Amino acid sequence: MTGPRRRVTQQDIARMTGVSQATVSLVLNGRDDGTVRIAPETRERVLHAIRTTGYVADPVARRLAARHNRILGVFTYEPVFPAGTGDFYHPFLVGIEECAERLGCDLLLLTSAPVADGHRRIFHDDNRLRLADGCVLLGRSLDRNELARLVAEGQPFVSVGRRDDAGGPVPYVGADYPEATSAVVRRALDAGHTALAYLGQGAGPESHADRMTGFRAALDAAGLPLTHEPTADRSPAELLDTLLATGITAAVVEEYADGVAIAQVARERGLDVPRDLSILALGDPTRPAAATDLDFTGFRIPRREMGWQAVEVLTGLIEGGPEGAPQLLVPCQPVDGATLASPAAPK
Repeated sequence: MTGPRRRVTQQDIARMTGVSQATVSLVLNGRDDGTVRIAPETRERVLHAIRTTGYVADPVARRLAARHNRILGVFTYEPVFPAGTGDFYHPFLVGIEECAERLGCDLLLLTSAPVADGHRRIFHDDNRLRLADGCVLLGRSLDRNELARLVAEGQPFVSVGRRDDAGGPVPYVGADYPEATSAVVRRALDAGHTALAYLGQGAGPESHADRMTGFRAALDAAGLPLTHEPTADRSPAELLDTLLATGITAAVVEEYADGVAIAQVARERGLDVPRDLSILALGDPTRPAAATDLDFTGFRIPRREMGWQAVEVLTGLIEGGPEGAPQLLVPCQPVDGATLASPAAPK
């Protein structure tokens, strides 16, 4: 009984054809080394040996020969698979995976980073970032010092989500929250609302600040005052009381779950949503929300497309694309919904 057939190597091909292993490698990769030209008859002899022996190139060797591992890292500052945040990150990951597959790249999910203050850290004693050719960064809030270090060291990376400069421009693919939010406000204005309130943080992470920028710009253009109601440490009932007491007819909520909670309290009190209070949601849920039959007016974040384009930007950086940090904003998708109506006439 014979054992398994030994795998043919480049050394075997070199011995069979009377050339060096380096020559075999150059033929396999379809190029010369810049100083040594391979004669056509030599190239054909090597190719004939490859065909007759059934040689299959080692994938790691081929990748090294191409000067890149063709491995793309994915680093998440927050866990991306917990039940508590639903499937918010899933479309980003789908887009990343689809584009990587199309480009023939593997993905490396970097999960070994230590956690400090509830967030992972890229740079640590056992940092494995350089196992990959470059890295896609995911997370609502990215560490400013780590971004600055990545920019300074020239490690190819791209952030999913717009980021402020960190010692220099940061490459990113983000959602165009300012324009999407302004469009939502304009729809409310066209419906007859003149008393609108922004419910949410409105500052801090760029995604929140950008939404507030769009809200403020639309109100400024309409000559209306800004009303901002922070939601932290306030119950839905308290927020609703404040809105009704100040004559607000349209609430623009930063977080979808807050809109669901306020709508539930309003309906429990016998109020009609949207006739007594219109509620507009600025994006998809990022935390669990109560079940609701309401289809909220607002917009959806182009998460899958952002993931896809982040990989395209990253591979361009790895391959030495144009100088500078690519920064792309992807339009959001408007949602008609059923939570916007003309305000009810005063009683």
